[in-house]
Amino acid sequence: MSILFESKKFEINFGKRKLDLCSHTHLMGVLNVTPDSFSDGGKFLNPQDAVEQALIMAEQGADIIDVGGESTRPGAETIPVDEEIRRVIPVIKEIVKKTDIPISIDTYKSEVATQALDAGAVMINDISALRFDPEMKKIASRYGVPVVLMHIQGTPRNMQDNPFYDNLIQEISDYLKESVELAENSGIDEEKIIIDPGIGFGKRLEDNLEILKKLNKLNSLGKPILVGLSRKSFIGKVLDLPLGERLEGSLAALAVAIQNGAKILRVHDVKESKRAARMVDAILQG
Repeated sequence: MSILFESKKFEINFGKRKLDLCSHTHLMGVLNVTPDSFSDGGKFLNPQDAVEQALIMAEQGADIIDVGGESTRPGAETIPVDEEIRRVIPVIKEIVKKTDIPISIDTYKSEVATQALDAGAVMINDISALRFDPEMKKIASRYGVPVVLMHIQGTPRNMQDNPFYDNLIQEISDYLKESVELAENSGIDEEKIIIDPGIGFGKRLEDNLEILKKLNKLNSLGKPILVGLSRKSFIGKVLDLPLGERLEGSLAALAVAIQNGAKILRVHDVKESKRAARMVDAILQG
Protein backbone atom coordinates (compact mmCIF):
# COMPACT_ATOMS: atom_id res chain seq x y z
CA MET A 1 0.00 0.00 0.00
CA SER A 2 3.03 2.27 0.27
CA ILE A 3 3.84 2.15 -3.44
CA LEU A 4 3.93 5.62 -4.89
CA PHE A 5 1.50 6.41 -7.68
CA GLU A 6 4.28 7.63 -9.96
CA SER A 7 6.02 4.24 -9.88
CA LYS A 8 2.92 2.25 -10.75
CA LYS A 9 1.80 1.18 -14.18
CA PHE A 10 -1.96 0.91 -14.13
CA GLU A 11 -3.69 -1.40 -16.58
CA ILE A 12 -7.19 -2.83 -16.44
CA ASN A 13 -7.53 -6.15 -18.21
CA PHE A 14 -11.08 -6.97 -19.32
CA GLY A 15 -10.04 -10.04 -21.29
CA LYS A 16 -10.94 -8.85 -24.78
CA ARG A 17 -9.73 -5.32 -24.09
CA LYS A 18 -6.96 -3.85 -21.96
CA LEU A 19 -6.92 -0.22 -20.84
CA ASP A 20 -3.56 1.41 -20.11
CA LEU A 21 -4.62 4.07 -17.62
CA CYS A 22 -1.23 5.78 -17.73
CA SER A 23 -1.38 6.45 -21.48
CA HIS A 24 -4.17 9.01 -21.20
CA THR A 25 -7.20 9.91 -19.09
CA HIS A 26 -10.02 7.42 -19.56
CA LEU A 27 -13.72 8.23 -19.52
CA MET A 28 -16.58 6.22 -18.03
CA GLY A 29 -19.85 7.20 -19.68
CA VAL A 30 -22.86 7.40 -17.35
CA LEU A 31 -25.94 5.46 -18.44
CA ASN A 32 -28.73 5.67 -15.86
CA VAL A 33 -31.63 3.38 -16.68
CA THR A 34 -33.74 5.00 -13.98
CA PRO A 35 -36.73 7.32 -13.65
CA ASP A 36 -35.20 9.43 -10.87
CA SER A 37 -31.44 9.92 -11.24
CA PHE A 38 -30.42 13.49 -10.43
CA SER A 39 -29.28 14.43 -13.93
CA ASP A 40 -30.82 12.18 -16.58
CA GLY A 41 -33.56 10.35 -14.69
CA GLY A 42 -36.22 9.02 -17.06
CA LYS A 43 -34.30 9.98 -20.18
CA PHE A 44 -33.03 6.47 -20.92
CA LEU A 45 -35.58 4.33 -19.10
CA ASN A 46 -36.63 2.83 -22.43
CA PRO A 47 -34.09 0.06 -23.24
CA GLN A 48 -33.84 1.08 -26.89
CA ASP A 49 -33.03 4.68 -25.93
CA ALA A 50 -30.47 3.47 -23.39
CA VAL A 51 -28.68 1.28 -25.93
CA GLU A 52 -28.62 4.11 -28.46
CA GLN A 53 -27.10 6.43 -25.85
CA ALA A 54 -24.43 3.84 -25.02
CA LEU A 55 -23.45 3.61 -28.68
CA ILE A 56 -23.32 7.40 -28.97
CA MET A 57 -21.04 7.64 -25.93
CA ALA A 58 -18.81 4.90 -27.34
CA GLU A 59 -18.57 6.78 -30.64
CA GLN A 60 -17.73 10.00 -28.79
CA GLY A 61 -14.79 8.39 -27.03
CA ALA A 62 -16.02 6.72 -23.84
CA ASP A 63 -13.73 3.91 -22.71
CA ILE A 64 -16.27 2.25 -20.39
CA ILE A 65 -20.07 2.44 -20.14
CA ASP A 66 -21.42 2.42 -16.57
CA VAL A 67 -24.99 1.07 -16.48
CA GLY A 68 -27.06 1.72 -13.36
CA GLY A 69 -30.64 0.76 -12.54
CA GLU A 70 -31.10 2.45 -9.16
CA SER A 71 -30.64 6.12 -8.40
CA THR A 72 -28.09 6.91 -5.69
CA ARG A 73 -28.81 10.63 -5.59
CA PRO A 74 -29.17 12.19 -2.12
CA GLY A 75 -32.39 11.03 -0.49
CA ALA A 76 -32.98 8.24 -2.99
CA GLU A 77 -35.04 5.27 -1.85
CA THR A 78 -33.88 1.73 -2.54
CA ILE A 79 -35.75 -0.34 -5.10
CA PRO A 80 -36.37 -4.12 -5.16
CA VAL A 81 -33.60 -6.26 -6.63
CA ASP A 82 -35.91 -7.70 -9.28
CA GLU A 83 -36.84 -4.22 -10.52
CA GLU A 84 -33.20 -3.19 -10.78
CA ILE A 85 -32.46 -6.37 -12.70
CA ARG A 86 -35.44 -5.78 -14.99
CA ARG A 87 -34.07 -2.35 -15.89
CA VAL A 88 -30.42 -3.13 -16.56
CA ILE A 89 -30.14 -6.69 -17.94
CA PRO A 90 -31.90 -6.15 -21.31
CA VAL A 91 -29.81 -3.02 -21.87
CA ILE A 92 -26.51 -4.75 -21.08
CA LYS A 93 -27.35 -7.72 -23.30
CA GLU A 94 -28.15 -5.46 -26.23
CA ILE A 95 -25.11 -3.20 -25.81
CA VAL A 96 -22.83 -6.25 -25.78
CA LYS A 97 -24.32 -7.38 -29.08
CA LYS A 98 -23.54 -4.07 -30.76
CA THR A 99 -20.12 -3.05 -29.38
CA ASP A 100 -17.15 -4.49 -27.52
CA ILE A 101 -16.78 -1.48 -25.21
CA PRO A 102 -16.42 -2.67 -21.58
CA ILE A 103 -19.64 -2.48 -19.58
CA SER A 104 -19.61 -1.66 -15.87
CA ILE A 105 -22.56 -2.43 -13.64
CA ASP A 106 -23.26 0.35 -11.13
CA THR A 107 -24.76 -1.51 -8.17
CA TYR A 108 -24.10 -2.46 -4.56
CA LYS A 109 -26.30 -5.58 -4.75
CA SER A 110 -24.61 -8.92 -5.41
CA GLU A 111 -27.59 -10.47 -7.20
CA VAL A 112 -27.77 -7.57 -9.64
CA ALA A 113 -24.01 -7.77 -10.20
CA THR A 114 -24.16 -11.51 -10.82
CA GLN A 115 -26.85 -11.27 -13.48
CA ALA A 116 -25.17 -8.25 -15.07
CA LEU A 117 -21.85 -10.10 -15.33
CA ASP A 118 -23.61 -13.11 -16.78
CA ALA A 119 -25.23 -10.79 -19.33
CA GLY A 120 -21.88 -9.40 -20.47
CA ALA A 121 -20.78 -6.71 -18.01
CA VAL A 122 -17.08 -6.93 -17.12
CA MET A 123 -16.73 -4.53 -14.19
CA ILE A 124 -18.44 -3.68 -10.89
CA ASN A 125 -18.84 -0.09 -9.67
CA ASP A 126 -19.93 -0.34 -6.02
CA ILE A 127 -20.72 2.90 -4.16
CA SER A 128 -20.43 1.02 -0.86
CA ALA A 129 -16.95 -0.40 -1.52
CA LEU A 130 -18.30 -3.95 -0.99
CA ARG A 131 -19.81 -3.06 2.41
CA PHE A 132 -23.59 -2.90 1.89
CA ASP A 133 -23.90 -6.48 0.61
CA PRO A 134 -21.51 -9.03 2.15
CA GLU A 135 -21.87 -11.30 -0.88
CA MET A 136 -20.54 -8.66 -3.31
CA LYS A 137 -16.87 -9.28 -2.56
CA LYS A 138 -17.38 -12.97 -3.24
CA ILE A 139 -18.97 -12.22 -6.61
CA ALA A 140 -16.18 -9.84 -7.61
CA SER A 141 -13.58 -12.44 -6.66
CA ARG A 142 -15.37 -15.33 -8.36
CA TYR A 143 -15.78 -13.49 -11.66
CA GLY A 144 -12.32 -11.91 -11.52
CA VAL A 145 -13.53 -8.53 -12.75
CA PRO A 146 -12.24 -5.02 -11.99
CA VAL A 147 -14.07 -3.32 -9.14
CA VAL A 148 -14.46 0.33 -8.17
CA LEU A 149 -14.44 0.94 -4.41
CA MET A 150 -16.06 4.24 -3.47
CA HIS A 151 -16.11 6.20 -0.21
CA ILE A 152 -19.51 7.07 1.18
CA GLN A 153 -20.64 8.37 4.56
CA GLY A 154 -24.01 6.80 5.35
CA THR A 155 -26.35 5.62 2.59
CA PRO A 156 -27.86 7.48 -0.38
CA ARG A 157 -31.01 8.00 1.66
CA ASN A 158 -29.30 9.79 4.57
CA MET A 159 -25.78 10.68 3.37
CA GLN A 160 -26.52 14.41 3.09
CA ASP A 161 -28.04 14.69 6.56
CA ASN A 162 -25.36 16.94 8.06
CA PRO A 163 -22.22 15.04 7.01
CA PHE A 164 -19.14 15.94 9.06
CA TYR A 165 -15.43 15.10 9.09
CA ASP A 166 -12.62 15.85 11.55
CA ASN A 167 -10.00 15.22 8.87
CA LEU A 168 -11.66 14.73 5.50
CA ILE A 169 -8.82 13.44 3.34
CA GLN A 170 -7.37 11.23 6.06
CA GLU A 171 -10.76 9.68 6.80
CA ILE A 172 -11.42 9.01 3.11
CA SER A 173 -7.93 7.56 2.73
CA ASP A 174 -8.36 5.30 5.78
CA TYR A 175 -11.77 4.10 4.56
CA LEU A 176 -10.44 3.31 1.09
CA LYS A 177 -7.35 1.58 2.49
CA GLU A 178 -9.61 -0.65 4.59
CA SER A 179 -11.78 -1.29 1.55
CA VAL A 180 -8.79 -2.28 -0.57
CA GLU A 181 -7.62 -4.66 2.16
CA LEU A 182 -11.13 -6.14 2.38
CA ALA A 183 -11.14 -6.69 -1.38
CA GLU A 184 -7.68 -8.21 -1.53
CA ASN A 185 -8.36 -10.47 1.48
CA SER A 186 -11.47 -11.69 -0.35
CA GLY A 187 -9.41 -12.83 -3.31
CA ILE A 188 -9.91 -9.85 -5.61
CA ASP A 189 -6.86 -9.26 -7.80
CA GLU A 190 -4.92 -6.25 -6.49
CA GLU A 191 -4.38 -5.13 -10.09
CA LYS A 192 -8.14 -4.87 -10.62
CA ILE A 193 -8.99 -2.49 -7.79
CA ILE A 194 -9.89 1.15 -8.47
CA ILE A 195 -10.65 3.74 -5.79
CA ASP A 196 -13.15 6.62 -5.83
CA PRO A 197 -13.29 9.38 -3.17
CA GLY A 198 -17.06 9.66 -3.60
CA ILE A 199 -17.65 13.30 -4.46
CA GLY A 200 -21.19 14.21 -3.40
CA PHE A 201 -21.71 11.07 -1.33
CA GLY A 202 -21.95 12.32 2.23
CA LYS A 203 -19.97 15.46 1.47
CA ARG A 204 -20.54 19.20 1.99
CA LEU A 205 -19.69 21.80 -0.64
CA GLU A 206 -16.35 22.54 1.02
CA ASP A 207 -15.61 18.81 1.26
CA ASN A 208 -16.04 18.27 -2.47
CA LEU A 209 -13.75 21.19 -3.25
CA GLU A 210 -11.13 19.95 -0.80
CA ILE A 211 -11.20 16.46 -2.32
CA LEU A 212 -10.39 17.86 -5.74
CA LYS A 213 -7.71 20.18 -4.37
CA LYS A 214 -5.99 17.41 -2.40
CA LEU A 215 -6.82 14.41 -4.57
CA ASN A 216 -3.14 13.62 -5.10
CA LYS A 217 -2.88 12.59 -1.44
CA LEU A 218 -4.82 9.44 -2.36
CA ASN A 219 -2.05 8.44 -4.77
CA SER A 220 -0.21 6.93 -1.79
CA LEU A 221 -2.76 4.09 -1.82
CA GLY A 222 -1.19 2.85 -5.04
CA LYS A 223 -4.47 2.37 -6.89
CA PRO A 224 -5.88 4.17 -9.94
CA ILE A 225 -8.33 6.89 -8.95
CA LEU A 226 -11.78 7.31 -10.49
CA VAL A 227 -13.66 10.55 -9.92
CA GLY A 228 -17.34 11.22 -10.59
CA LEU A 229 -18.15 14.93 -10.51
CA SER A 230 -20.13 15.52 -13.70
CA ARG A 231 -23.01 18.01 -13.25
CA LYS A 232 -23.08 17.52 -9.46
CA SER A 233 -24.71 19.95 -7.04
CA PHE A 234 -21.48 21.40 -5.69
CA ILE A 235 -20.82 22.81 -9.16
CA GLY A 236 -24.30 24.33 -9.21
CA LYS A 237 -23.73 25.87 -5.78
CA VAL A 238 -20.38 27.43 -6.70
CA LEU A 239 -21.65 28.85 -9.99
CA ASP A 240 -25.28 29.39 -8.93
CA LEU A 241 -26.45 27.44 -11.96
CA PRO A 242 -29.21 24.89 -12.56
CA LEU A 243 -28.53 21.30 -13.59
CA GLY A 244 -28.63 21.95 -17.32
CA GLU A 245 -25.94 24.65 -17.20
CA ARG A 246 -23.10 22.92 -15.40
CA LEU A 247 -20.99 21.75 -18.33
CA GLU A 248 -18.26 24.37 -18.03
CA GLY A 249 -18.01 23.88 -14.30
CA SER A 250 -17.81 20.12 -14.78
CA LEU A 251 -14.99 20.48 -17.30
CA ALA A 252 -13.05 22.85 -15.04
CA ALA A 253 -13.32 20.40 -12.14
CA LEU A 254 -12.39 17.54 -14.49
CA ALA A 255 -9.18 19.34 -15.45
CA VAL A 256 -8.18 19.78 -11.80
CA ALA A 257 -8.98 16.13 -11.06
CA ILE A 258 -6.74 14.96 -13.91
CA GLN A 259 -3.92 17.27 -12.83
CA ASN A 260 -4.14 15.83 -9.31
CA GLY A 261 -4.03 12.20 -10.34
CA ALA A 262 -7.44 10.98 -11.54
CA LYS A 263 -7.09 8.27 -14.18
CA ILE A 264 -10.79 7.69 -14.91
CA LEU A 265 -13.53 10.33 -15.00
CA ARG A 266 -17.18 9.30 -14.80
CA VAL A 267 -19.05 11.73 -17.07
CA HIS A 268 -22.37 12.48 -18.74
CA ASP A 269 -21.00 14.74 -21.50
CA VAL A 270 -18.53 12.43 -23.22
CA LYS A 271 -17.67 14.48 -26.32
CA GLU A 272 -16.87 17.65 -24.40
CA SER A 273 -15.12 15.79 -21.59
CA LYS A 274 -12.97 13.87 -24.08
CA ARG A 275 -11.74 17.10 -25.65
CA ALA A 276 -11.00 18.69 -22.29
CA ALA A 277 -9.19 15.58 -21.05
CA ARG A 278 -7.06 15.37 -24.19
CA MET A 279 -6.00 18.97 -23.74
CA VAL A 280 -5.07 18.46 -20.08
CA ASP A 281 -3.20 15.25 -20.94
CA ALA A 282 -1.23 17.07 -23.62
CA ILE A 283 -0.18 19.77 -21.16
CA LEU A 284 0.77 17.35 -18.39
CA GLN A 285 2.61 14.93 -20.67
CA GLY A 286 4.48 17.75 -22.36
